[in-house]
Amino acid sequence: MKDLLFMLADLWMIFAGFYFGWKFIRHYNNYLLGLEWMIVATSGSNFLLWALLGGDEGSFLYSIAYFFDAFSRSVGITLILVMGLMRVTHRYKPTVTVDVGAFALAIVAGLYLQQFRAPTFYVGPATFYVVVNVLTTLFLVYFSWRLWRIGAKGMATLAALVTAAGSVIAITYDFFPIPGDDAHRTLFYAAALATWGCQLFGYFSAYRALHHHNVATGAEPASNKQGVVRG
Repeated sequence: MKDLLFMLADLWMIFAGFYFGWKFIRHYNNYLLGLEWMIVATSGSNFLLWALLGGDEGSFLYSIAYFFDAFSRSVGITLILVMGLMRVTHRYKPTVTVDVGAFALAIVAGLYLQQFRAPTFYVGPATFYVVVNVLTTLFLVYFSWRLWRIGAKGMATLAALVTAAGSVIAITYDFFPIPGDDAHRTLFYAAALATWGCQLFGYFSAYRALHHHNVATGAEPASNKQGVVRG
């Protein structure tokens, strides 16, 4: 049952990442969020393949999983997420150089931080992940407030709920193992993957609502491919 829950949660996250990531690129020309969503989905695909092949911690897939995990926890679903959402909160569209630089920074962070692996507990990296999550959460609270202010209370509530759930996962990840979980932390990862999938869906839906409001009020053009000032 635990394995089934894990696989279903992973499949949900994979679907959410690829599907809504493509929508970010196709409909809103937002490559920061679109590519990051797809990277999360690719991470989930690698994780699922690793599990199906037996979950060998000596496998190359295991190292790739740690890289993707560090990539998104350090820069991807923190700095890149904030920069991408600022398209609808501040009409901010970074230059291609900034886009590439953000992903390059995430790659460097992922390569460096992937070395800090369980079962050894590394307080420095673990604390860093929590700190950047807290800073990102502050922006997401503001993002939710912006939705509430325009009357999109359902989307504001959804964004707030998935943010709260994501923060719980971030804090639990290294500091509070689930009692009775197995050596591979199957219960935790089932909960984490399901939560991350809901975040991918929730932030896309909230972004779409704020974008449509901006278009309706003339704050930005209907197509993000035109008239957006790059900064």
